[in-house]
Amino acid sequence: MESLCRDLREEHESLDRMVAPLTETDWDKATPFADWTIRDEITHLTYFDGAGLLSATDTAGFAKHIEELIKNFNHFEDDYLQAGRSLSSSALLSRWREDREALLQVLMTLNPKQRLPWYGPPMSARSFVTARMMETWAHGQDVADALEVERIATDRLRHVAHIGVTTFGWSYANRGMNIPDSPVRVELTSPGGDNWNWGPEDAENTVHGRALDFCLVVTQRRHVEDMDLVTTGNVAQEWIKLAQAFAGPPEMGPAPGRFRKKRRIA
Repeated sequence: MESLCRDLREEHESLDRMVAPLTETDWDKATPFADWTIRDEITHLTYFDGAGLLSATDTAGFAKHIEELIKNFNHFEDDYLQAGRSLSSSALLSRWREDREALLQVLMTLNPKQRLPWYGPPMSARSFVTARMMETWAHGQDVADALEVERIATDRLRHVAHIGVTTFGWSYANRGMNIPDSPVRVELTSPGGDNWNWGPEDAENTVHGRALDFCLVVTQRRHVEDMDLVTTGNVAQEWIKLAQAFAGPPEMGPAPGRFRKKRRIA
């Protein structure tokens, strides 16, 4: 858990370095995600880091939170986004820093297998940290896109790639589709040059490529046609177009060619 939380903290800090120098006006720049601004992206992360802290420390309190959410389901996202919009960027940034650090301090003490209640089925503490990593990285990509910068990829992407692989079945079930019986072998090259592999070696369906490309596709921050992934087999070719590493209703991500503009390195 300490190692996982260390990676999550580094992902927090990477995004923090992008947003901390921004002006108040910059915080209201539009991102490519759901018509959200940079302020909305950080508000979203802050809200769910706070919810994670509640889940890890007060099971009854989290259950009550879910009851209230269900009563106000059609408005709860608008409500927490509006709350973030009412804060100055410095106040929001301070709250995010406080909530994420408090969450990390608790998570580091947990057994990796301890179950935490969440918005769907309960998750192990290990899976919860990995999911927060994916969320932070993906929404950080939205911020980078809004600022037209290109982030340096790190081997923390292994966590994101792992969720991308393990949500294979979810990507189909979420669309009311039958989950294929044929396994898919995923072989990725890490930013550090290592080989990351999932699935049986003799699988007829395969996905090959850079870990960064795979992560951008499964989090629906890039269209697969704009990435250098190589797929073999009908199931692999179908899945990579449907892949969705995050919860929520079915999404399809950006259209091809939306992000071909060259960016400066952040």
